[in-house]
Amino acid sequence: MLIAVASKDGREINQHFGHAERFLIYDVEGDAANLVDEKKVERYCSYDVDHPLRSHILDAIAGALAGCRAVVCAQIGQAPQMEMERLGIDAYVADGPIKPTLVEIAKVL
Repeated sequence: MLIAVASKDGREINQHFGHAERFLIYDVEGDAANLVDEKKVERYCSYDVDHPLRSHILDAIAGALAGCRAVVCAQIGQAPQMEMERLGIDAYVADGPIKPTLVEIAKVL
């Protein structure tokens, strides 16, 4: 199963969904999580008070994450979480090392 991760350093889950300019894609099977891809995206949070909900950006992120069962990040706002789930991608908030965390999350998916 493919799971996307927002990470600043590629080792820890430590980035807010809206601040991510890339998502690391892991293939999780049993007790193994292997990095298989990296998807660059436009940052969702732009601090634009005139356009706080940038649905076109969420659509683009969801497109980049197509095939992923879930996205895991340090934080995610309610609007993007609901949109990801509407598009069929479960959103999880977690922190810590990527691989063991993904293995645990995959057990409940």
